[in-house]
Amino acid sequence: MQGSIHLFERMPEVEARPGADDERALMPLRARPLVGLIRNARSHRNHGGDGAHQVPEGVIVTAPGKRSDLPGILADFAERRVDCIAIDGGDGTVRDVLTCGAGIFGESWPMVIVLPNGKTNALAQDLGILSAWTLEEALAAAKLGHIVRRQPLVIAERENESAQVRGFIMGAGAFNRCIALGQKSHKLGAFNAAVVGVTAGWSVLQALLGASSNPWRRGTPIRVRLGDGEELTHLGGLPQDERYLLVATTLEGFPAGLNPFRSVIEPLRLAVMDNPRRGLLLRIGALMRGTASEATLQRGAHVLGTETIDLDLSDSFILDGEAFPAGNYRVTAGSKLRFVVP
Repeated sequence: MQGSIHLFERMPEVEARPGADDERALMPLRARPLVGLIRNARSHRNHGGDGAHQVPEGVIVTAPGKRSDLPGILADFAERRVDCIAIDGGDGTVRDVLTCGAGIFGESWPMVIVLPNGKTNALAQDLGILSAWTLEEALAAAKLGHIVRRQPLVIAERENESAQVRGFIMGAGAFNRCIALGQKSHKLGAFNAAVVGVTAGWSVLQALLGASSNPWRRGTPIRVRLGDGEELTHLGGLPQDERYLLVATTLEGFPAGLNPFRSVIEPLRLAVMDNPRRGLLLRIGALMRGTASEATLQRGAHVLGTETIDLDLSDSFILDGEAFPAGNYRVTAGSKLRFVVP
């Protein structure tokens, strides 16, 4: 629930309940659905207010001041058997709710409504939700059965599965520097798709024009193994134990008309750049559109789908805008959640 990039000193601990009650999550809506609303008052478009005037009568309204408030709030929602959980905030707020609720709802979440009021709202854009979408409109859509399913990333320590975090866009290597640049873009008034354009353009220029000592041309020690246990082939340009950039996601749609995983059908999608060779960076547009040729990929890029990714990271990784510590992780696609869409 922070307003800027924060480095977690350790992963959140989740005590997952494997025997969650499926009936609770799949029961029909009440004649008047019971909705639990979690509002991040610090989100970009909430301006620190409580927004009570925007909430229909009968909605359970909460405004946690810190992440540690979320488990108690979500446990109360589960006890009341809410039909929907509405999340008023950006991608980071969604990440915090899904992480804190994993041990409470297990595999059986109520329907989820996203009210995209954060600085970045990639999940909402994937779901086709406009920034002006209201809770009243969302409840009307839920009544009509406008539901799609998405699987969040589950990033867990390999030696301690309960130490985990859940979200939708994970990155490492140069991705971390892009996110830091994106935060500066926010301060200049750029949000969502505009941030993608600013960060992508500046990052490529720095890597293309910079000297070898430029941090935008630096690799990061990253080891990548796929579900079969085989290490992802390294195509050169940096030492074998370094990669330039890594992105994993379960999103299907992306801002600014981008579609890097155009041909990938698996829910867990992975993109890796092995190096910052100028011949590869000059073709970054094709990579981001999903139209890169095989010759371009052979310069040092991988775009694929898989069931499991094992990562050994010597530096922090970013998940939905915030940093988590270096370590040895297993990344999988979580259970399908039901999101209300227009």
